[in-house]
Amino acid sequence: MEIQTDQQLDSLLGAYKTAVEQWIAAIREEENFATPDHSMKEWEVWDQAGFREEEAREQAKAARQAYVDALREKLYNF
Repeated sequence: MEIQTDQQLDSLLGAYKTAVEQWIAAIREEENFATPDHSMKEWEVWDQAGFREEEAREQAKAARQAYVDALREKLYNF
């Protein structure tokens, strides 16, 4: 295993923060579709926004895990 440099860790942390910001934006987008319009069309649009939120959440979790794994490798060498 390769010991991570601070620059590599900074890059992974930056990627995580970016992913979290994208997740937050997806949550807000989904929230915006929760309107009093009870039509099937709006429900489908809201559903699609929900799928995008789930995908953004998974990306944020993966970015976090990449950072944690690299940090663990640097600090504990495993």
